[in-house]
Amino acid sequence: MPKLKTHSGTKDRIKVNKNGKVLRRKATGKHFLEKKSKSRKRTHAGVQELTGKQAKNAKLNLGAK
Repeated sequence: MPKLKTHSGTKDRIKVNKNGKVLRRKATGKHFLEKKSKSRKRTHAGVQELTGKQAKNAKLNLGAK
Protein backbone atom coordinates (compact mmCIF):
# COMPACT_ATOMS: atom_id res chain seq x y z
CA MET A 1 0.00 0.00 0.00
CA PRO A 2 1.34 3.47 -0.84
CA LYS A 3 1.43 6.19 1.77
CA LEU A 4 -1.65 8.38 2.20
CA LYS A 5 -1.25 11.98 1.15
CA THR A 6 -2.39 14.75 3.48
CA HIS A 7 -5.40 16.72 2.21
CA SER A 8 -4.19 20.32 1.88
CA GLY A 9 -7.49 21.97 2.82
CA THR A 10 -7.94 19.77 5.86
CA LYS A 11 -4.46 20.42 7.26
CA ASP A 12 -5.16 24.17 7.31
CA ARG A 13 -8.59 23.89 8.92
CA ILE A 14 -8.35 21.02 11.40
CA LYS A 15 -5.91 20.31 14.24
CA VAL A 16 -5.49 17.19 16.38
CA ASN A 17 -4.38 17.91 19.94
CA LYS A 18 -2.08 15.70 22.00
CA ASN A 19 -5.03 13.75 23.44
CA GLY A 20 -6.26 12.88 19.95
CA LYS A 21 -9.23 15.25 19.92
CA VAL A 22 -10.02 16.76 16.52
CA LEU A 23 -10.64 20.53 16.69
CA ARG A 24 -11.95 22.98 14.09
CA ARG A 25 -13.11 26.57 13.97
CA LYS A 26 -16.78 27.36 13.47
CA ALA A 27 -17.91 28.81 10.16
CA THR A 28 -19.07 32.40 9.42
CA GLY A 29 -17.02 33.94 12.21
CA LYS A 30 -14.62 36.06 10.19
CA HIS A 31 -16.68 38.26 7.86
CA PHE A 32 -19.81 40.45 7.89
CA LEU A 33 -19.29 41.08 11.59
CA GLU A 34 -21.12 44.44 11.71
CA LYS A 35 -24.55 42.89 11.30
CA LYS A 36 -24.00 40.11 13.85
CA SER A 37 -24.85 40.56 17.51
CA LYS A 38 -22.18 40.29 20.20
CA SER A 39 -23.61 37.03 21.49
CA ARG A 40 -23.68 35.54 17.99
CA LYS A 41 -20.05 36.53 17.45
CA ARG A 42 -19.06 34.95 20.77
CA THR A 43 -20.85 31.75 19.76
CA HIS A 44 -18.73 31.50 16.61
CA ALA A 45 -15.48 32.30 18.43
CA GLY A 46 -13.18 29.56 19.60
CA VAL A 47 -13.02 25.96 18.50
CA GLN A 48 -15.38 23.02 18.32
CA GLU A 49 -14.55 19.34 18.74
CA LEU A 50 -15.41 16.90 15.99
CA THR A 51 -16.75 13.54 17.12
CA GLY A 52 -17.75 10.24 15.59
CA LYS A 53 -17.52 9.68 11.86
CA GLN A 54 -16.53 13.29 11.16
CA ALA A 55 -13.48 12.99 13.42
CA LYS A 56 -12.52 9.66 11.87
CA ASN A 57 -12.73 11.07 8.33
CA ALA A 58 -10.75 14.17 9.32
CA LYS A 59 -7.95 12.03 10.74
CA LEU A 60 -7.89 9.97 7.54
CA ASN A 61 -7.59 13.18 5.50
CA LEU A 62 -4.64 14.21 7.67
CA GLY A 63 -2.85 10.95 6.86
CA ALA A 64 -3.36 9.18 10.18
CA LYS A 65 -4.52 5.58 10.47
